[in-house]
Amino acid sequence: MPTILRTHILPAAQIAALIACLACAGAAGAATTSTKFDPATQVQGTTLVLNGAGTRFRAVFQVYDMGLYTARKVGTPEELLALPGPKLLRFTALRELPGTDLGLAFIKGLSANSPKDVMQKHAAASARLVEVFSGRSKLVPGDSFAMEFVPGKGTTFYITGQPQGAPVGDAEFFAMVLRIWVGASPADHQLKDALLGIERRNSN
Repeated sequence: MPTILRTHILPAAQIAALIACLACAGAAGAATTSTKFDPATQVQGTTLVLNGAGTRFRAVFQVYDMGLYTARKVGTPEELLALPGPKLLRFTALRELPGTDLGLAFIKGLSANSPKDVMQKHAAASARLVEVFSGRSKLVPGDSFAMEFVPGKGTTFYITGQPQGAPVGDAEFFAMVLRIWVGASPADHQLKDALLGIERRNSN
C-alpha cells in the first residue's frame, strides 16, 4: 500500500506545479517576447527608444507581441501621456487574428478608457482605426502592424509595413489609443507593466 501511495503522490505534485505555471503564464510571458524589437528607431527625423515590450495574452494564449517607442524612457502612464514628440507602437501577430475581431477589440479598449464626450469628439478617427483592421480578412502569425503618431500630422496606421491611408486625429486621439494598453482598464495588466518598463526597473 505505501508503494501505491507514493506512485500517486508524485504525479499529483507535478500536476499542481503545472497548474501553478499556467496561472502565472501571463505574468512571466509579458516581459519576454519572441519578436526582436530594435532598441531604437527613427520617426520623422526623431530618434525613439524602446520604452518597453511585452506579449498580449488572452487566457494562456499569446495574441501579439508589442513594443512602445518614445523620445525618452518613461515609467508611468502619466509621464507617457504628457511626453511630447512622436511615438510609435509596433505589433507582431502571434496567432491568426480576424481583422474584424481586432478592430472591435481596439474600439472596446478606447471606450473602456476614455469618457463618452472624448469618444464622440474623435469618432471619425476611431472609426478609421476600426476600418483599417476590419478591412483585412485576417492577420496571420508573423504579420506586423503599427500605429505611428507625429505631432501636427496625426496617427498613421501600418499593416505589414504599408501605410493605410493618410494620418488621422491629433495628440488627444493618440493618447486615447495609448490608453488601450496603459489606461485604467488596460487590455492586459501584465503587458501594461512591460510597456512601461516596470519589470525592468524592479529587476535592478
